[in-house]
Amino acid sequence: MKLNCAIKKDIDYIIVGQGLAGSALALHLAWRGKRIMVFDVPQENRSSLVAAGMFNPFASKGLIKTWMATDVFPYLHEFYPRVETLLKTKFFFQQLIYRPFLNIEEQNTWIAQTNDGAIQSFVEATHVKPAYPHQVHDPLGGIVARKGGYLDTPSFLNAVRSWLVSFGSFGAEHFDTDQIIDSDEGIIYKDYRASKVIFCTGVPLHDAMRWLPVIKLKGETLTVSMQDAPELIFNRGVYAVATQTPGAFKVGSTYQLKNIVHGISLAGRQELEMKFQQLFKSSYEVLSQDWGLRPTTVDRKPVVGIWPGLKNRVIFNGLGTKGVSLAPYFASVLADWLNGKRELLPEINITRFKALYSKV
Repeated sequence: MKLNCAIKKDIDYIIVGQGLAGSALALHLAWRGKRIMVFDVPQENRSSLVAAGMFNPFASKGLIKTWMATDVFPYLHEFYPRVETLLKTKFFFQQLIYRPFLNIEEQNTWIAQTNDGAIQSFVEATHVKPAYPHQVHDPLGGIVARKGGYLDTPSFLNAVRSWLVSFGSFGAEHFDTDQIIDSDEGIIYKDYRASKVIFCTGVPLHDAMRWLPVIKLKGETLTVSMQDAPELIFNRGVYAVATQTPGAFKVGSTYQLKNIVHGISLAGRQELEMKFQQLFKSSYEVLSQDWGLRPTTVDRKPVVGIWPGLKNRVIFNGLGTKGVSLAPYFASVLADWLNGKRELLPEINITRFKALYSKV
């Protein structure tokens, strides 16, 4: 249907949510000359702000490359420096990541895998004896991964927000889905007319999105002071990355899928401290504790595509614990798809969950 509303602003896309996904997508669409409007109201428990921000080419369990690492990691190393230059803000830190071997079997398995050329490109060194015994417990040595590091997520998100505000492209308000009017030409939302509205909202917050195959994954972090600053990122069960406060490091993180209770917990602190002591030799003091809800999926891959039955609404969600590394690449994929320049991979396409939403 055609609408005769008093429109103050014609734009190309409305983006709902300015976490890692929404921020990366806003940048990609702007770079393609698209007119955008981003709506977001920060929440205290938002995972993008709480996250320690580490990006690691190897999976958290087992010495294997993380999914699509050969595409995702070269891309993020181009994306974030480009954004730093654009926004004149430092938030991207490349750093080697050292993962001590847990046992002899793991050490042997890793050495056998080093013949894989694709894996070798992510390996700086392999140690079969202690390499950093003055800082961590590593009696069997470990691997040093390259192309890793961490993102200062609050600085990144705040810089993107300021940039959006400077162009009049940000609305600090709740986005009310009940006020969307669909038409053959796109959507009307209040005073805006756009071709599509793209939801990058993380964990579903309202009934209209309850069917989404997005799972709440609670994570808790600690901020600690350490006497001995780590020479690189040490990662074995927990990891510690620098913060903007000298001598303070963010330690992450817990992974809780069941029996989720909002807020920090004593159990979360005890788990992180136990794992910290098992890895680090440095004395430390806990300065603070935080928590967030990550949006993940059953197959741990993003969910992207058309909101079923509503052609002018798009989903970009489910980045989970890999948001820092996945957001830039898949935001680019989505931006190209919106412009008809590429297809969505079956692994990320929302249609893989058709059995769920066909019942709604």
